[in-house]
Amino acid sequence: MKRIAILGSTGSIGTQTLEVIKQNPERFELYAITGNNNVDLLVKQAREFLPEVVCVANESIYQQVKDALNDLPIKVFSGKESIAEMVQMQPIDIVVTAMVGYAGLLPTIRAIEAGKTIALANKETLVVAGELICDLAQKYNAPILPVDSEHSAIFQCLAGECNSKIEKILLTASGGPFRTFSFDALKSVTAKQALKHPNWEMGAKITIDSASMMNKGFEVIEAKWLFGLNAEQIEVLVHPQSIVHSMVQFADGAIKAQLGAPDMKLPIQYALTYPERIEADFPRVDFTKTTQLTFEKPDLQKFRNLQFAFDAMKKGGNLPCILNAANEVVVKAFLEERISFLQMSELIEFAMRKVEFIAQPTYEDYVETDKKTRIFVSELF
Repeated sequence: MKRIAILGSTGSIGTQTLEVIKQNPERFELYAITGNNNVDLLVKQAREFLPEVVCVANESIYQQVKDALNDLPIKVFSGKESIAEMVQMQPIDIVVTAMVGYAGLLPTIRAIEAGKTIALANKETLVVAGELICDLAQKYNAPILPVDSEHSAIFQCLAGECNSKIEKILLTASGGPFRTFSFDALKSVTAKQALKHPNWEMGAKITIDSASMMNKGFEVIEAKWLFGLNAEQIEVLVHPQSIVHSMVQFADGAIKAQLGAPDMKLPIQYALTYPERIEADFPRVDFTKTTQLTFEKPDLQKFRNLQFAFDAMKKGGNLPCILNAANEVVVKAFLEERISFLQMSELIEFAMRKVEFIAQPTYEDYVETDKKTRIFVSELF
């Protein structure tokens, strides 16, 4: 029986993780959950799964959650520091890091320091501080298992290939809702349009990142750290059908691919049960109906964020942290209709040029860089 803590249980990955746990009660026990603003769903989850601990990041709703769970023997805590402490609790075996954005960094570090297995769904953790995270994971012998469908695909393709040299990996991308739009058409697209992803059901922030291809850029940086690759070994392919989740090309030219229906519960379950692969009733691919699998190069003129990610990865230091912080600010502004779709890339590029670069950042440098970048970008509009 594995005891699970979910950081961000009310989000898309969090709710699907709970579905996997619910379907396998003999394998998993939910020990702790965290949420931010969605009181009703967090309380509903707590009452259904009866975890030992519930943490709310937003301290202003603490009393509301505590009162709603007052009749149950559940410990309720609040604040970011409480979440960082909660992940270190002795009974927890696996921490599913499904919090959105930079907020997932500190609790992931604390969980690693406690030697927990990390089921990593928060890609920003490795984007912002990949070198630090990998060093800590090695120091504390904490396994990091990818939950992102693309990185899970690479991870599955590498099973049994420990002595095989990787020539390159091919990360697939759906292309998002604006794949076929012209550059001129992108000038007037709205947040409502961007939130209509053709294949995946995801939260608002990651859906916008998918539309701008920043999500794929983050995955490129994440892949560097997860699999020990350099920029020349990572290729992005647009694959609109989202059936081939990613591929590995080996030194002899052989390519292994992981295919499946676009359903996040499969990579979630694989991370939770690893190294086992267990039965599930997830959707199957019918190749008699899926008669076309197409691939194309991403358009870096239209989707500049992907190029920014490669640039940040190559230069290193705190530049990926600047990239992430700027992106979080502009995505929020775009969702609030304060800036246009193309302005997001313009502001990110400006921040990458102007915010102070640090070649060998410490954790404190990352914290300060994140803060400075957010202030800098917020003052641009």
